[in-house]
Amino acid sequence: MKERVLIVDDDPELLGILRKYLENHGLETISAANGAEALAAAPAGRPDLIITDVEMPRLDGFALCRRIKDNKALADIPVIIMTGKKISEADHVAGYGYGADDYVVKPFSYAVLLAKVKSMLRRAARGRKKRDVFKAGELEMNLEGRTIKLKGKLVKITSKEFDLLHTLVSKPGKVLSLNSLLEAVWGYNTADYNDPHTVEVHVSNLRRKIGGFGKRIKAVPGHGYKFE
Repeated sequence: MKERVLIVDDDPELLGILRKYLENHGLETISAANGAEALAAAPAGRPDLIITDVEMPRLDGFALCRRIKDNKALADIPVIIMTGKKISEADHVAGYGYGADDYVVKPFSYAVLLAKVKSMLRRAARGRKKRDVFKAGELEMNLEGRTIKLKGKLVKITSKEFDLLHTLVSKPGKVLSLNSLLEAVWGYNTADYNDPHTVEVHVSNLRRKIGGFGKRIKAVPGHGYKFE
């Protein structure tokens, strides 16, 4: 299976060039015109790596990086940031603080970018092999295959239900607000979309599918949900 790269840039010409170059070197690509689109595309697109410009409308590259790294389902995805020469050294340092894994400065060599991409993908693949199974009591989640088992039996759930369950069980005892779940699981910008019904319906469906184990997903009125 080819590895997939999400490219984020508001310059359609550069976006097209990068997509063609990476695809010609054996990678799959998906794209977004800004950080908000990237957050919406990443959960379903499941990229192995993200390349993002800094200066974009709606949500810039630094903010996108921070949101990716704060999202439990996406945090392991490496991020390469493309910057212009006018981006200061202090901004670069701040970007590493947000979780950026590497930088390229425009104009850059496509060969150098490809070398960084390949190196980061190899490193990420080694890390995934060590963390491809998550266990919580009688629950076993295969993070690579995106399947779950309860007491050794496979349970069929949707992709969003899988992300929701993983987000909750990976932070036992912590109350996760509805807005934080909308951001982490659905990639929504809650300034534009914050309908709690989306979370409530998915929690209800998930509880029904996982039976008694679902009782450990507790509603905290006025706040959100937690896993006990």
